Amino acid sequence: PPPRPGPRRDAGLSPHTGVVPFVALLLLQRRPVAGRALPLSGSGCPGHGLCRSNVQEQTRRQVAVLNATAQELFSLYLKCQGEPFSSESDKLCNPAGIFFPAFRVNRTSERKEVMVAMYKLFAFLNASLGNITRDQEELNPMAKELLERLHNTTKTTRGLISNLTCLLCKNYNIFQVDVRYGDSSKSKSAFKKKQQGCQVLRKYVQVIGQAARVLLPHLSPS
Repeated sequence: PPPRPGPRRDAGLSPHTGVVPFVALLLLQRRPVAGRALPLSGSGCPGHGLCRSNVQEQTRRQVAVLNATAQELFSLYLKCQGEPFSSESDKLCNPAGIFFPAFRVNRTSERKEVMVAMYKLFAFLNASLGNITRDQEELNPMAKELLERLHNTTKTTRGLISNLTCLLCKNYNIFQVDVRYGDSSKSKSAFKKKQQGCQVLRKYVQVIGQAARVLLPHLSPS
């Protein structure tokens, strides 16, 4: 039988590996659960009946929405941070120094490999969006449009994670996946919080287009 879930941790604490189990994802938990991945075999993967009949098409739509709105979210984020972020975004938002999940799959990769890579990417993004939203609620509480976009992006991302979990479990009997999360910004200065947010969102803009190009063909109707 699979191990019992470990204790909760804040999303995005200094780089660690977390495991988000199937049931927790369906309940849309924000915080990862500590532990090691345990791909199940046989008929032990629970929740097959919880996947909607249109889960594949719904996943396609969610990825397309995230891809279409990523640049607008990043641009609005920069605008709301003010100077020097508005004029020096290339320098301040360079994501080279932050952790972001490696994305090495392509359109010729096996479908299972693509699905696992997507899961890791969007689980990381979901935790990062939680950090960014928390910081912006503190630093820019009047930036209603930005906060609404962050909340909407998070909602879409959570739904996407849930659907990816269904597909992994249903098609490959994968119950848990190792996910590494980045640094928490909770104890950082206001400037560093703003910078970390813009670095993550800049990288997100760069990766989401590639992710869409890779994933969508694997979800095309047979």
